[in-house]
Amino acid sequence: MRLAADNPMRTPLMITLMFEVIVFGLSIPVMIFISGLPGGLAGGLGGLAAGLALVSAGLMRTPAGYPLAWLTQLAGIALGIATPTMFVVGGLFAGIWLFMFVLGRRLERRTPPGSADPATE
Repeated sequence: MRLAADNPMRTPLMITLMFEVIVFGLSIPVMIFISGLPGGLAGGLGGLAAGLALVSAGLMRTPAGYPLAWLTQLAGIALGIATPTMFVVGGLFAGIWLFMFVLGRRLERRTPPGSADPATE
């Protein structure tokens, strides 16, 4: 499940992944101070999710980028196991990702203005 290389929604999807890098990194202190997780575990979980988001954003132009990005959305929600707030935050990011992906699909199906629509001929 990926978008065409010339799809204009690819850039907002990459930007969303970059914001996820920041948010997943900021979840580390929350896991330590609010949820009481040990620092190593919190750093490992948050760092792994942030690293996954960073790698998937960098690979969005390759075939591996989109599967990693979908996995990043699952990882963001799964961070809720460590700190329940991330169920909400990860779910919001997954919702934003899904919404922009659906918009990108709709753009791909749209006929360019000025071209004849085969359904009307």
